[in-house]
Amino acid sequence: MSTDRGAKSVPVIDESVASIARVYDVFLGGKNNYESDRQVANAVIEKIPQTLQFAQEHRAWLIRVVRFLAKAGIDQFLDCGSGLPTQENTHQAAQRVNPDATVVYVDNDPIVAVHGRALLEENDHTHFVQGDLTKPAELLADPDVTGVLDFSRPIALIQCSTIHHVTDEQRPHEIMRAYVDALASGSYVALTHWHDPADGSEGSQIARYIQETFRTSSMGSANFRSRDEIMRFFTGLELVEPGLGLLRDWWPDGPHMTEEQPVDQIVLAAVGRKP
Repeated sequence: MSTDRGAKSVPVIDESVASIARVYDVFLGGKNNYESDRQVANAVIEKIPQTLQFAQEHRAWLIRVVRFLAKAGIDQFLDCGSGLPTQENTHQAAQRVNPDATVVYVDNDPIVAVHGRALLEENDHTHFVQGDLTKPAELLADPDVTGVLDFSRPIALIQCSTIHHVTDEQRPHEIMRAYVDALASGSYVALTHWHDPADGSEGSQIARYIQETFRTSSMGSANFRSRDEIMRFFTGLELVEPGLGLLRDWWPDGPHMTEEQPVDQIVLAAVGRKP
């Protein structure tokens, strides 16, 4: 990939303000983060150490889903809020199945932009766009997106750990509807979202602790939603079995080697197909 593709000016980074992408980087064992990011992540890790393993499981879910979609014949992927390239990524999983699969990553973090472009420099089928996923009309009209993806054919839209950072005031369901409406028949939507069981369980207590910790930090972003609210993101889509559920239960690579933990309850995930 050419280094000027999707190039935009890189603003000065305020290292005192935590970034969503860099906080996730801490959870995944990455090194592209600052003290402000580590403070936010460590406040969760110290209280709920299982989140480290859970973060790995979240990434494993993404890879299983991308592999499924590539085997289902999808050769175009739009990965919103892709984050830092800490571990195996969407383009690697997709292109392992189909070397010609095209992947467009989108993120608004300037550090992600730098690392994303450097990582993908030698991959002609993989692209990076610095953009805001909460502005679908703007993003879907970006020439760096429309010049690569053919929206008259099926596309896989990936919203992994993204929409729960969109506040109710930003109308997240309308944002998702704009994306789904832009997709051709036969496209897929893969989404994970923070979930509060709201049943007084330990899982619900974990959800509320993380929400409060993130919201009161310099990152200031966390929205745990109910099952019904998350299901609304799939309105008009046909869910792939087993439907909306826990990460660990979506097409696992083998039998579960550990018992389900309360922390498993705080994320729901699903893949839906547009008829």
